Amino acid sequence: NITKKNCANFTKQLKQLGFSYDWSREIATCDPDYYKWTQWIFLKIYNSWFDEKLQKARPIEELPIPNEIKAKGEKAICDYQAEYRLAYIADAMVNWCPALGTVLANEEVIDGKSERGGHDVIRKPMRQWLLRITKYSERLLNELENIEWPENIKEQQRNWIGKKKGAEIEFQLENKDLSLRAFTTRPDTLFGVTFFVISPEHPLVQEVTSAEYKTQVENYIEASAKLSDLARTMDNREKTGQFTGSYVVNPISKDKVPLYIGDYVLMSFGTGAVMGVPAHDERDFEFAKKFNLPIKPVIAPKEDKIRAKIISGELCWTEAGEMLPCDFQIASELKLLGKSNEEAQNLITNWLEVNSKGKGVVNYRLRDWLFSRQRYWGEPIPIVHWSDGTISAISENELPLTLPDVQDYKPSDGGESPLAKAKDWLDVTCPKTGKKGRRETNTMPQWAGSCWYYLRFIDPHNSERGWDPELEKHWMPVDWYVGGAEHAVLHLLYSRFWHKVLFDLGYVSTNEPFQKLFNQGMLVSFAYKDSRGALIPVDEVEEQSENIFVHKKTGQKVERITAKMSKSLKNVVNPEDVISKYGADTLRVYLMFMGPLEAMKTWDDKAITGCNRFIKKSFSFISSKLNELVSEEQESKEAKQLLHQTIHKVTESLDTIRFNTAVSHLMEFVNNVSSLNVSKKTLKDFTIMLSPLAPHVAEEMWNVLGNNESVVKANWPSCDPQLLQKDQVTLVVQIAGKKRATIDVATTISDDQIRDSVVKLMSGTNYEVKPVDKFITVRDKKSGVPKLVNIIIS
Repeated sequence: NITKKNCANFTKQLKQLGFSYDWSREIATCDPDYYKWTQWIFLKIYNSWFDEKLQKARPIEELPIPNEIKAKGEKAICDYQAEYRLAYIADAMVNWCPALGTVLANEEVIDGKSERGGHDVIRKPMRQWLLRITKYSERLLNELENIEWPENIKEQQRNWIGKKKGAEIEFQLENKDLSLRAFTTRPDTLFGVTFFVISPEHPLVQEVTSAEYKTQVENYIEASAKLSDLARTMDNREKTGQFTGSYVVNPISKDKVPLYIGDYVLMSFGTGAVMGVPAHDERDFEFAKKFNLPIKPVIAPKEDKIRAKIISGELCWTEAGEMLPCDFQIASELKLLGKSNEEAQNLITNWLEVNSKGKGVVNYRLRDWLFSRQRYWGEPIPIVHWSDGTISAISENELPLTLPDVQDYKPSDGGESPLAKAKDWLDVTCPKTGKKGRRETNTMPQWAGSCWYYLRFIDPHNSERGWDPELEKHWMPVDWYVGGAEHAVLHLLYSRFWHKVLFDLGYVSTNEPFQKLFNQGMLVSFAYKDSRGALIPVDEVEEQSENIFVHKKTGQKVERITAKMSKSLKNVVNPEDVISKYGADTLRVYLMFMGPLEAMKTWDDKAITGCNRFIKKSFSFISSKLNELVSEEQESKEAKQLLHQTIHKVTESLDTIRFNTAVSHLMEFVNNVSSLNVSKKTLKDFTIMLSPLAPHVAEEMWNVLGNNESVVKANWPSCDPQLLQKDQVTLVVQIAGKKRATIDVATTISDDQIRDSVVKLMSGTNYEVKPVDKFITVRDKKSGVPKLVNIIIS
């Protein structure tokens, strides 16, 4: 009910603002009629596997099953399929938020806090549903080139996917039949390894930790769990670590090096282990300095001064160079001395593969999508866990699987969802076998419903399918998608993944959902902070004099800043308050006039009054001119020129979504034409141009002009190219490359006439010119209208 009330309120506000949505297509992702199809898509993902050769999803029935698996029976076949399904269950290190009682995706954790609410987040292992988005890493990366998105958004996705070429290298533990694999992009530095670090979450931590260091390691792991991945890997954070009491052996040099755990190593990237090469990696260099570990340079440039610093251990060298002398036999066998480090990479990787000590690999930073949540509000996952250990999806004709009524919405202390309390809903019996089962209690994340809503918008009332294939072919892909940059690695990446799965399975006709993307800027508001930097709610501050603000209670001066609108700072602007005071059109025009759509803009209550004056002036302009209209033939050429220049500028501005300049051009038009005699056509054309920006007042103006139908049905005005040229233009006069004057001249003026006019203009000044001086006239390439004249004194 609360959600429905909020939706109704949002709808009311959007309609008050005159947003021209097709309200017959209104959808709500929390409506069972909608999330029936979200669950349907999940089942399609669950019942699919990724064919590496074809690089596409295929139905799970098409997965080849080895004969030895078939021989073991149905349970073995199900287990084998589970290893390939695009939706699967696994134990995973998760971001657990005790305050919210749920798991959060990496993208939902900012500086160790939940994106929503700012609550503390810790890392802990839990059994979770995941989606194999990593199978699509290469396609998600390469196919960015086929869409018209802002380069910064593409780059964010590239970085998040994080493709890295390198090698995985086996390091044997000393005196143990156990090895650790490290991923590195720099196998050329292998001879320079002086320590080894594994993530605190590495599954072998307990096995590699000696009894002497057990307590210290456990304490370190507990402290690491309180930090987010971002906090652990920040470049400016001091490196921390803990010795395990064990050593590993370098496979190529046979050197024994100490084994540490360090929180700057993430289990979610590579193998959760890194080889420490302090001479050639900044993080390793800091770690080695802190723990007094050796630094062994193996690469350096030819420049003697830099080379000397690298060899002495003063400088960490991360760039290209040539291999330094090395006293290891294998270095001699490979003839590495003097070779470029790029050549050495290939030679060392080949040696590792031949000797079964490692292999060349491609790794991605992207992790599988952590898909389940331990909260009530989410789509139930349509899966049943049976008493014999198998799991199965419910049939499509049982959808939607709706949320049951529960007494409260709090998860259990152990993290299980509130759905576990709904016993009548939870426990099921198979009608065919009598087998007992339990429904999945985790729910889908909020991103599930938003992954595909653009498809449902095409066909929102279809009860037989999520969307009609013919309608989908007609409308897809989305031509122009306006959305926030903050969703670069959330909604935008998830939608691309879901859409590609649906494309592979033949349910959509396009490989990408959104062909063109535009990021609107954020609207922020004024806030205040005191001398300590603490933020102060707006209602606790008063303006003492112009730009001087003080705390009402203490009288201390505070600094005005801009900040994201929030309830705590009380700097939120309620559109209904603005509408009741100024009207919806003033709010619309102000929002568009604040600046370019893509720029961050600051709300200012004082600045909105200017837009209100423009709205009033526009209506007054129409109503006052009705009593003194002239025919189109009698209308002055200046008025016609102003109109057609404005049509040209406003049309261009709207086509390129530069709403602020469109408003500016209309303001200029009203100011410049108010004193001239105009025809009714001019008033009509102005009203039509105003209507997308201020639809309510434009309808009133259209009615005043004697029209019965709505202004939205009128044809957009066209401009006469002949009337776009001004009779005069202001010409810049430069002498020896510096601006010295301007002069108004006819647009059709010749070069000789320009020379004569400028000579006359500059006569008697400090910058006199003569007819014999060199005059260079710069003209517009298309129109030939002069813009500048540069004079070189003889």
